[in-house]
Amino acid sequence: MSNLLPSADAQECAPVADSPAVMEALPDRAVQLGALTVHRVLPVKGRRLIGPWCFFDRFGPLTFSGEKPMDVAPHPHIGLQTVTWLLSGEIVHNDSLGSECLVRPGQLSLMTAGRGIAHTEETPRVNSGILDGVQLWVALPDAHRSIDPFYQCTQRQPVTEVPGAVLTSVLGGYLGAESAGRQFSPGVGVDIDLQPGASVTLPLDPAFEYGILLTSGTARVFDTDVNPDTLYYLGSCRGELGISSATGARLLLIGGEPFGETILMWWNFVARTAGEITAARTAWEQNELFGPVPRYSGPRLAAPEFLGRLISR
Repeated sequence: MSNLLPSADAQECAPVADSPAVMEALPDRAVQLGALTVHRVLPVKGRRLIGPWCFFDRFGPLTFSGEKPMDVAPHPHIGLQTVTWLLSGEIVHNDSLGSECLVRPGQLSLMTAGRGIAHTEETPRVNSGILDGVQLWVALPDAHRSIDPFYQCTQRQPVTEVPGAVLTSVLGGYLGAESAGRQFSPGVGVDIDLQPGASVTLPLDPAFEYGILLTSGTARVFDTDVNPDTLYYLGSCRGELGISSATGARLLLIGGEPFGETILMWWNFVARTAGEITAARTAWEQNELFGPVPRYSGPRLAAPEFLGRLISR
């Protein structure tokens, strides 16, 4: 997805020291995209990264009839990976490499932008009338951020069952189940489907920092009742995660080693200098570098204004 809340300034996201185990609710920002309400839970003021994860949008749940709630026109990316994960419904991905995928629940849509790619995301003409999911971005480390772009669309991600819960490895490995998605930094994303009345303790890597978001139902994380559309930062130095639910719930756990590089985020770009952002913006406006998305009918997104200033928060 395109950043729906662009600023004229770049956000400077500096690495931080290991955070002790905490339970910090991160405020979301809501924006309307047609019939679709999107909740931005990362980055927020004071918390720009969780491991390599630098962006987290929650959209839906939504029911519709006759509309096209998701229609994100061609837009560019550099220096990151986009991770699209659906809980219900379907999205069509197309990109400037010629990739096309009808993404459904259980499939990972992973686009590695590298030095540059353009793509679109749309509700298909034939659809179920429902849409619910998330999109996250992973910052690419300096050694890999200029690689050739590529796209992966898996048929099914690996599932592990434990008493009271079903765990799907969205990205990375968890309890021996390895996602098919290619990674460049140590990190993990796990979809947790918790049964009614279940109380589960799951292992965590103390070297990782983690965040968790409730996507449906009701749940307690440790001793806290968590709210939907709110990302809870759990810090690091934890060996386990305790979650429970009286009604049943789904949650998304993300984590990774603290990202040891300072990045600049502006619009749909993850860079290291303002000059790189300016060059990428100019290339997009001049129809260079990124290429067209031939399967999309309609104009592409224009780049917002960039003033070259840096904001540290």
